[in-house]
Amino acid sequence: MILAFVGKRAGWFGKDTIHKVSVEQVTFRNITELITANGKIQPETEVKISADVSGEIVEMNFKEGDEVKKGDLLLKIKPDIYISALERMEASVNSAKANLANSKARQAQVEAQFIQAEQAFNRSKQLYEKNAISTSEYETAKSSYDVAKAEVEASKQTVVAADFTVVSSEASLKEANENLQKTAIYAPIGGTISKLNVELGERVVGTMQMTGTEILRIANLNVMEVMVEVNENDIVHVSLGDTAIIEVDAYLNQKFKGSVTEVANSASTNGIVATDQITSFVVKIRILPESYKHLILQEKNKAQIQKVKDEDSLEQQTTNDKQIFYPFRPGMSATVDIQTETHKNVLAVPIQAVTTRVDTLKTSVELVGEKANNTNDDEIKELVFVYQNDSVYQRQIKTSIQDNNYIEILTGLKDGESVVTAPYSLISKKLKDKMKVLKVEKDKLFEEKE
Repeated sequence: MILAFVGKRAGWFGKDTIHKVSVEQVTFRNITELITANGKIQPETEVKISADVSGEIVEMNFKEGDEVKKGDLLLKIKPDIYISALERMEASVNSAKANLANSKARQAQVEAQFIQAEQAFNRSKQLYEKNAISTSEYETAKSSYDVAKAEVEASKQTVVAADFTVVSSEASLKEANENLQKTAIYAPIGGTISKLNVELGERVVGTMQMTGTEILRIANLNVMEVMVEVNENDIVHVSLGDTAIIEVDAYLNQKFKGSVTEVANSASTNGIVATDQITSFVVKIRILPESYKHLILQEKNKAQIQKVKDEDSLEQQTTNDKQIFYPFRPGMSATVDIQTETHKNVLAVPIQAVTTRVDTLKTSVELVGEKANNTNDDEIKELVFVYQNDSVYQRQIKTSIQDNNYIEILTGLKDGESVVTAPYSLISKKLKDKMKVLKVEKDKLFEEKE
């Protein structure tokens, strides 16, 4: 009895615990729904260049980072073996043409012999009909005529074959000439050499044998994009033209604007087991140039100062003329916030003020022997706790879109009401309807009682 009396006087028991809470008023705000994704920066246009023929690189006119124009000679592959092949094909064409001329001359000779054999046969036929020659002599003349006629047909086919040989040789000559021309590689588009994989003197494999060696890449760095993967649950909210806020790891505390230019129709899956696969869709966001033009201006000022310092170095000036500054480089890491929907001047509360609870009153269990009717859609409801006169009152609400900090309230609250926003452990589990609480500032929530 004494212990119970002392404990009650000291406040050890006999009292309900009063929880400290922080509150915030319901206000009208602009809510923009965001979808956050990570990805890499890449050029919208980038061409991978491989050699069509194999050989040693004997000339390189540019290096990585240089600007090139369409048609510029990038590099040359040692052409000796292809020059020899071209000369061999030229000789083959000449030989084929000579054989064709010989076949035509042989045809003319055979046709002349055929005329002679035909005339001899006609005379023998007339004499045989008059019984002036024997049957054996007539048959000999007829046989000579038939042979001459067959030789004429054979000579014609020989000319046709020789003609096809000439065509085949000319095609081989054209191929050899094209292979020789392919030893010089020209820029198919204008842009910047964003990647260079080989050096002078290295050997490359042509695409005629296999995949081929990727020599370099030319990219248009004036138009850059961020390629990200968006979860399948969020992709349905993304549309072409949506605005995006882009943060690049290389530029701290700076944000750039972008626009969605492409949304994949097919999913990309990553994972070994089908049940563990992560389904996402590729989305491309163009970085708008006006959002980073200040970086280019800063770099131009630096370059101008450096040019004055290097006035005496002609070589340095020539190098600078080939290179232009671009703030973004392929492969940089970036984070994007895609703005999918905006609601202006709507009621909103902090996200942490909203919790979900199971509504046990809507869980009905029927008579014994029958199935329990648990409707899960009705059991879970969204709640906030409204603060009034040192107590909290449970209020059911309906919500809409949300941003990183606030969520839109459709029904259940009024402007100016105060809702509990912290601590979240109380909101999600411990707070109950009509519970007494102590309102404090947020920074004093976790202070120890003296």
